[in-house]
Amino acid sequence: MSQFIEMFGNPLSSKQKNELKRLGQCCIINPRRPNIALCDTDKVSFIPMPAVSEDGYLVDMADEEYGKVKKGFTYFENNDVLFAKITPCMENGKGAIAYGLTNGIGVGSTEFHVLRPINGISSPYWLLTLTRMPIFRERAAKNMSGTGGQKRVSASYLNHFMVGLPAIEEQRRFEAIYRQADKSKFGDFKSQFIEMFGTVENNTHNFPIMTIGEFANCFAGATPSTSHPEYWENGRIRWMSSGEVHKGHVEDTDSRITELGYKSASTRMVPIHSIVIAIAGQGKTRGTVAITEVDLCTNQSLCAIVPDERVNYSYLYHNLQGRYLELRGLSGDVNGRGGLNLKIIQKIPVILPPIEKQQQFASIAQQADKSKSVIQKALVYLNDIQSDELRKIA
Repeated sequence: MSQFIEMFGNPLSSKQKNELKRLGQCCIINPRRPNIALCDTDKVSFIPMPAVSEDGYLVDMADEEYGKVKKGFTYFENNDVLFAKITPCMENGKGAIAYGLTNGIGVGSTEFHVLRPINGISSPYWLLTLTRMPIFRERAAKNMSGTGGQKRVSASYLNHFMVGLPAIEEQRRFEAIYRQADKSKFGDFKSQFIEMFGTVENNTHNFPIMTIGEFANCFAGATPSTSHPEYWENGRIRWMSSGEVHKGHVEDTDSRITELGYKSASTRMVPIHSIVIAIAGQGKTRGTVAITEVDLCTNQSLCAIVPDERVNYSYLYHNLQGRYLELRGLSGDVNGRGGLNLKIIQKIPVILPPIEKQQQFASIAQQADKSKSVIQKALVYLNDIQSDELRKIA
């Protein structure tokens, strides 16, 4: 924490209080689409709601012809901040900075508000962090309009939201930390992965391509009957549900079953350093992958992928993580309900460089994981900076 106080100043000191501004004075909310010199056949990036994570990142994007998406979608550009306005996406924290867009242009769900930073006033990283703060979203949730599952945060509410605006120099120092730690996240890993290994469709290095079923043992789990307490009470066997796949690295499970419960169902033990993929589930669950950091068993909505000695588990994890929308699309519309199955998963092609190169990438990933705590500390610190001022505003 002392490092952040040195960079940003003591948030408890009266000399560090930030000037209160309307959010609409700090950024342009839902900027108008300009005249675009693109042909209908030119490509732009398409980002549906499932492509935005609940921890502030783009998890995938696809190219679409501009003519097919220029109407009926939300327009944005590089460095714009996407803020999910509809429940429950807003409460769950969906939002991200748009970057790496094809031709610098993106289109996506109409359930996004777009916040465009103003040069010299606001940074996209500050805007993203602000809109992801729990107190910001709690306040927004209380001011939603609509009913049931169609409640939304209005642009007017965002425009009039009062916030303490740090000096741009402070924002930029925070951005430098954020961007450095950000290298451990999906966007940079995906581009680095493709640079190192290519893709199945563009195998520039001529590496072998194998299907998952050719190098891994794949199997689904099962759920012991919940009507039998003896299957669950005082259990010691870790049992993973599909929702836990969002942990990324599964070091423990929320539930445990007994030996009797394990024998009663067709679930199987998944060894440490395997991959699990959600084959069913609502929201963004289907197609999400995780690494098992302990031995465990799973429910029927998860498929275990246990690679042999030719494949590094961390390499395989990042390969599949970077193909999220592709995996969802294998079972139907990326936005709709559907399901993967063992046969589909076993047929997924994977590019396989020599094991030494896989291990090299895994080492990079391990070092990057260590930097994740840095960004988390920075987010907590900025939350501290802003929360006192936000709580003073009715």
